Amino acid sequence: MDRLVIATQNRGKLREFRQLLADRPFEVVAAESMPDVEETGETYAANATLKARAVAAWANEWALADDSGLEVDALGGEPGLRSTRWAGPDSTEESRNKMLLARLADVPTERRTARYRAACVLAAPDGRLFVGEGVCEGVVLTAGRGERGFGYDPLFYLPERDRTMAELSAEEKNEISHRARALQALHSVFKALCGEIEAAP
Repeated sequence: MDRLVIATQNRGKLREFRQLLADRPFEVVAAESMPDVEETGETYAANATLKARAVAAWANEWALADDSGLEVDALGGEPGLRSTRWAGPDSTEESRNKMLLARLADVPTERRTARYRAACVLAAPDGRLFVGEGVCEGVVLTAGRGERGFGYDPLFYLPERDRTMAELSAEEKNEISHRARALQALHSVFKALCGEIEAAP
C-alpha cells in the first residue's frame, strides 16, 4: 500500500483527511469520478462501509470512507444519518443551518445539547475492513459564528473551548473533532500498515 483513496466528493472532508493523515508514509488521493453509492445503511458505520468497499473495489486500492452526522437531543437525534439531506436533496449548507435554527427556535440553551458522530472505514481491495468511530459533544447556538470548517460547524459550540467548530484553527479542530477521533481509533491499523511499508524491500 503506497496510496490511500479517500471515498468522498466533499472537498471539506477531503481537506480534513489530508491534514489528519499528513504524517503517514503514503499518498492520500481523491476518488476522482468515484461511483455513486446509495447510502442505505442504518448506521454511520454501515454507510461508510458501503462507500469504502465500493471505492476499494473500483480503484483496486486501499480506500477510506466516513459517514458522519449531527445529533441534536431536542430533535430526537435529528438530523443524524440524514444530516446532508435533511433539508432536501438539493439543499445547501446555508439552507440546512437555517432549517436547524428554525426547528430549535423555541428551545432554550440548556436543551440545545448535541454531538457530532463519525465512523471511518478503511477497506482493502481484498475485502478486509477496519472500523473506527468518534464523537464530539457540543451545543447548538442560536446564530452562526466563525468562517472555518463546513456543514453545521458555525452553529456547533464547544463549551470547553468557548468557540464554535468554525472558529477553531484546522490544527485545533483536528485534535478534537469526531472525524479525528474516529481516525484515532484506527491508529493501530495505520501503524501496522506503515510498518509494512517501511519493512518492504
